[in-house]
Amino acid sequence: MAPTPRLPREARRAQLIDAAASAFLGDGYDKTSMDQVAQAAGVSRLIVYRNFDSKEDLYRAVLRKVLRDLGAAFEGLSFEEVGTRGAAAVIMPVARAHPAAFRLLWRDAWQQPPFADIAAEFRGYVSLYARAILARFIDDEVILTWATRTAGAHLVDAICNWLDDGDPARDAEVADRISVGLRALAGAWSSIDR
Repeated sequence: MAPTPRLPREARRAQLIDAAASAFLGDGYDKTSMDQVAQAAGVSRLIVYRNFDSKEDLYRAVLRKVLRDLGAAFEGLSFEEVGTRGAAAVIMPVARAHPAAFRLLWRDAWQQPPFADIAAEFRGYVSLYARAILARFIDDEVILTWATRTAGAHLVDAICNWLDDGDPARDAEVADRISVGLRALAGAWSSIDR
């Protein structure tokens, strides 16, 4: 392996987190080794272990990085602002910046017991915003609870599916389409005769 340039610690950690996210997404947590992460990053296994104590520590760092960046994207935005802009427009740039990690956070982490807490935290934030926005349209508590879970899952699944197949140049357009669709669902759910 050719020597890699020496990077400042935070830059190296970021490089390893990105490489690990892609490796974990490709082979899954259980089948991914620290050697694979090192190879994906173009560094030695020793460098990976200098930055992360274990594979679990590294996977947790992958999830936490995208969760922190999502928190920063929502920071200072009211529920009304998120509803007006569309949650997809707020989430999409972060998801695109960390496509593998974002998909791991939504699709895979909840299935891994050591990381279920992080997945639950993310799903809790999704539900918090979905509920606050949908409560303006739906006054039936049972329907609101169902709609919160359904709309939140639709939002994040739609973004993940776009990351799988979509053209990054069309991210803003697709975020708008997701938001329009969610608004239509909210309107339909609020107008059903009881």
